[in-house]
Amino acid sequence: MIKLGEKIKSLRKQKNISQEVFANYLGVSFQAVSKWENGNTMPDVTMIPAIASFFGVSTDELFDFNLYEIEKNVEAIVDEHSKYWDEDKVKAEQIIRDGLKRYPGNDVLLNCLIGVISELGKNDEVITIGKALVESTKYDDVRLDAYRIMAEAYKAKGEYELAKEAIEHIPEIYFSNLYVKAYLLEGEEKYEAAVKESSLCLEHLVWMLEILGEIYLEKGETEKAKKEYTQAINVLKAFENDFETKYTHSKQDPEKIKELENKLSLIQ
Repeated sequence: MIKLGEKIKSLRKQKNISQEVFANYLGVSFQAVSKWENGNTMPDVTMIPAIASFFGVSTDELFDFNLYEIEKNVEAIVDEHSKYWDEDKVKAEQIIRDGLKRYPGNDVLLNCLIGVISELGKNDEVITIGKALVESTKYDDVRLDAYRIMAEAYKAKGEYELAKEAIEHIPEIYFSNLYVKAYLLEGEEKYEAAVKESSLCLEHLVWMLEILGEIYLEKGETEKAKKEYTQAINVLKAFENDFETKYTHSKQDPEKIKELENKLSLIQ
């Protein structure tokens, strides 16, 4: 705590501003800033990106972390939380929160946190952290993902216009990093990109077919809805002989097929 407080104090003095000015920027009292600088308390985790942004430094620099070491450790934390993503999101959330105790305000961990807590319905916290991230992160992928997750949170809260506004910050592109790697690179890098991109493309295609089915159902066009669900099922069944790689799971998804078949059976 003392180390962070000393860093904040040092950066504030470098900018030659008072505690009051800094406190007003953050929307806190100057007494709160004083307590941080004296090492008596810590800023709330959601304020760390804003503090770093104010001083023009990364969150890692704010905490004087070794950037190479932090990247390796954060990657390990993210990998560990991913193991529990499907079956135990509460556990996945706790892993990320524990990671943030070690590396407060880390952009990648905060982005993982809003991803998992959005699944747990903690939409207000998602929006609070997301707003801080999009203003301060230096990573384009984190910023864009934060906008996506915020849009989902706004939609869940019934704030449709705010969801649309968040979506407008996400550019529409027709190729991805993985696509270009698979097309241009060679060897293992080409292979890794190709299996990952093919898996994502399949997942997205099935999602879009399912969404189209839902849209047609809402319009009362049941025959078209049936065709979209049937196509989604057939696409998944086409991968019945697919296999796992060291980078991806098998593209075959029996549970998703059952879910779609059940939806299809309910259409009158």
